[in-house]
Amino acid sequence: MLGVALGIAVMIISVSVVIGFKHTIRDKVVGFSSDIVVSNYMTLQTLDQSNPVTADEKLIDRLKKIEGVKRVQRYSQKQGVLKTNNDFLGVMFKGVGEDYDTTFVASNLIEGKIPQLSMYKSTQQLLISKNMADKLKLKVGNKVYAYFLSDDDVRARPFTITGIYQTNFSRYDDVVCYTDLYTVSKLNGWRMTKDILQVTGCEMQVTNFDSLDVISARVRSKIDNTYDSQMHTLSSCTVYDMSPQTFAWLDLLDLNVWIILILMICVAGFTIVSGLLIIILERTATIGLLKALGARNSLIRKTFRWLALSIVIKGMFWGNVIGIGICLLQQYFGIVKLDPTAYYVREAPIELNWLIIALLNIVTLIITTAVLVIPSFFIGTVRPAKTMRME
Repeated sequence: MLGVALGIAVMIISVSVVIGFKHTIRDKVVGFSSDIVVSNYMTLQTLDQSNPVTADEKLIDRLKKIEGVKRVQRYSQKQGVLKTNNDFLGVMFKGVGEDYDTTFVASNLIEGKIPQLSMYKSTQQLLISKNMADKLKLKVGNKVYAYFLSDDDVRARPFTITGIYQTNFSRYDDVVCYTDLYTVSKLNGWRMTKDILQVTGCEMQVTNFDSLDVISARVRSKIDNTYDSQMHTLSSCTVYDMSPQTFAWLDLLDLNVWIILILMICVAGFTIVSGLLIIILERTATIGLLKALGARNSLIRKTFRWLALSIVIKGMFWGNVIGIGICLLQQYFGIVKLDPTAYYVREAPIELNWLIIALLNIVTLIITTAVLVIPSFFIGTVRPAKTMRME
């Protein structure tokens, strides 16, 4: 019973941790870059941020009408350097407007507030990460100069730090800072008027991330190789295309889960097989007596299998109690801490998927029931005359 309970508990905890970790990292990547991005074809092909798209209301309406798209928001990017009296740091300025969903940024804000976001005026406000603040020794309320290189000159812009965020995802925390859309687009030399809004691209959020491939196919069929109002060629890509290494790494975690599940099911199976063999050996005399009284082998095998199955079910019950209990404790109290520099999270993430837990129980029950058939055939080798003579 203890072996089955431990096997079920380990499987539930392993699956919950891996699902929680994958979804936490995925949400951080999506939070920085969105589910689908529509941009200039040359920008996506060459990563050259100097090619804009005209994201007027006509284009936004086209994108919003695609089935499965929940939200569309404009953004612009520009590389620059933050400089203080003692140090400097190269960063990526991401400009966003009033239509930007700040839920992700707000959930990771640790100090100050989100800058005032605008598409039609410069606010000179900046949101930086804790990594940047520590390296440059900046605090909320400090002023800092940013320098931007162009073909023929260097432009400087003053900014006021209004907030500091931290996601513990160093790949982005080290480089991404937020300001208003107008400032970044103008630094790129693009037009920002009521009629013409030139930006790096449009970020699209989907209604169901599990259907991302289907929705992205619709976007490609309706947007790719078409043109905006200024005849810029449009193209699209998904978050998988933008961060292939991250998602390939997350997919490798599935292999670890499968190995753990197979090992735990094997442990539970061998445990219950050995347990049933021990029960049969201890009850050899009883088996012989039952046979002498006319009981068939099939009836005796069925009796012992039901006995072993009751032990399995009790073990599974306590395994679920232990596994789900530990997951809930971690989910609400964060008992197990992690190094964010290595794991990108401060606490072991947990996500209980009740469907997967139910499937784990069903599969375990089916497999253990199947393997009980093997030791039960040992009953057929018991001879009543020998067992009764021994007694």
